[in-house]
Amino acid sequence: MKNTFLEAVAAIVGAKNVLTADADTAPYLTDWRKLYRGAAEGVVRPASTAEVSVVVRLCAEAGIAIVPQGGNTGLSGGSVPTGKRREIVLSLARMNRIRELDALNDAITVEAGCVLADVQRAAAEAGRFFALSLAAEGSCQIGGNLSTNAGGVNVLRYGNARDQVLGLEAVLADGRIWNGLRSLRKDNTGYDLKQLFIGAEGTLGIITAAVLKLHPQPTASATAWIEVRDPESAVRLLGHLRRYCGDRITAFELLSRRCVDAVLAHRPAIRDPLPGRGGWYVLVELADGGAGETLARRLEQGLADALERRLAADAVVAKNDAESKALWGIRESVPEAQFANVKHDISVAVSKIPEFIARAGAALEAAYPGVAVYCFGHAGDGNLHYNVGDASLLARRAEVSRVVYDVVAEFEGSISAEHGLGQLKREEIARHKEPLELELMRAVKRALDPQDLMNPGKVL
Repeated sequence: MKNTFLEAVAAIVGAKNVLTADADTAPYLTDWRKLYRGAAEGVVRPASTAEVSVVVRLCAEAGIAIVPQGGNTGLSGGSVPTGKRREIVLSLARMNRIRELDALNDAITVEAGCVLADVQRAAAEAGRFFALSLAAEGSCQIGGNLSTNAGGVNVLRYGNARDQVLGLEAVLADGRIWNGLRSLRKDNTGYDLKQLFIGAEGTLGIITAAVLKLHPQPTASATAWIEVRDPESAVRLLGHLRRYCGDRITAFELLSRRCVDAVLAHRPAIRDPLPGRGGWYVLVELADGGAGETLARRLEQGLADALERRLAADAVVAKNDAESKALWGIRESVPEAQFANVKHDISVAVSKIPEFIARAGAALEAAYPGVAVYCFGHAGDGNLHYNVGDASLLARRAEVSRVVYDVVAEFEGSISAEHGLGQLKREEIARHKEPLELELMRAVKRALDPQDLMNPGKVL
């Protein structure tokens, strides 16, 4: 049966696009952090929505589950099989065409396997701007970005991945194709079905293409690295700079000194902008369609006033693109500089960030005296990457996370701000959602995937 099934699939996508040898399938069966690994009957690499449709129909007939996979850069084990039943990995990497770019409508239609950086590049070549931006943009794919509702550094101004979507195409669990590739900004004709698939981590269907929003290309930017006394000062600085700069603030990133030190140890070539003094730093970026000198001057004026008000202790403003990239290089190197520890992707109200950091730190110190905490992230939208300890704590991940998540719950926050639930938080989420909310989620899952074939063992 197994060989017959794979032969039928090979007849659709081509024999070379059905991988079964261990050496070929290994990269698809292990997550990026190498915390999850599962067996699969094969890796199938379709080249079109039509091929996805037929493969899904064959899986439905055979009762074989499907794990959709993009760039496999996720951090929650959502893009690899569980190994608990018959499964295939469905890689969308070959579906990487840009179908249409409509500059007058500020829209681009792309397939799910398009690498995020390639979409950004295509938009830029047309004089437009695609706002989604994250550290893995050179390898992550649009389908994965949408299935996890990715955030990134520009959420403060442009919103999450779901806010970048006008229309969607998806293959349902029975193989039917839903064509919702509309490029309308107003369409009040019933349920907004595309939002069901965005953030669902492939558990309701397979995103195969999307119509994405574009924006005017910024013509000016300004970047600054700022030392602050503590997280409270950082949050107050955000409000202060908004009064000076309005919605020109596209990113507002918070980093602890421990994170900076980890980067400097990991990449000795990186230069410390404000060597070794403060405990906390903010990386802020502004962008608009005006002149660079005007924007930089506005930022400098805001920072000068912040220094006088003691909201900031010191600051460095990038003089050119190279200096700006160097500052961003520090922020983007933080994840790999403290790769092996217990990671948390949480969100609280922006105003509650200082209190959360203090309370979570105290709770962890009480439970694990002397433990190191690496706190950084998108403070402008309340999303912190709150990582704890080193590799020695990974075996105690559940109990460490329980300490952090209990504090998150006290602040009515979220245990998953942008990385999804996957396998990592599938059980934990039951402690944080109301029973009715989980009941409604399960009802949607049953309605769209009655055989539980779509990425089983994830989210619910």
